[in-house]
Amino acid sequence: QVQLVESGGGLVQAGGSLRLSCVVSGRTFSAYAMGWFRRAPGKEREFVAAINWSGARTNYADSVKGRFTISRDNAKSTVYLQMNSLKPEDTAVYYCAAPRLTGSDYPTWYLEFWGQGTLVTVSS
Repeated sequence: QVQLVESGGGLVQAGGSLRLSCVVSGRTFSAYAMGWFRRAPGKEREFVAAINWSGARTNYADSVKGRFTISRDNAKSTVYLQMNSLKPEDTAVYYCAAPRLTGSDYPTWYLEFWGQGTLVTVSS
């Protein structure tokens, strides 16, 4: 059974930083791409960042480019999202997600597994 568990959310002032973590169990973590998404209050879920299986290739939404960094530690089965220069509009529940198939990657991947989410609140 594949499980994704996020942590690291919280309340931070605008301009501050947070690092989110997502630990994956139940599969060979290093064989799969990973992604971060978010859902702000009253809005649709949106893509934030993606990383391929090795960590050599990353993609970002324009809204977070230059402020957020996605990374992974395959030895720890963990993907991270370092968020700097946070803005009130970054307030959302953040989810990590994984595709069904190895070799499946952003943007054509089919995402089958999702974590429960972690809330990030940025105050102005």
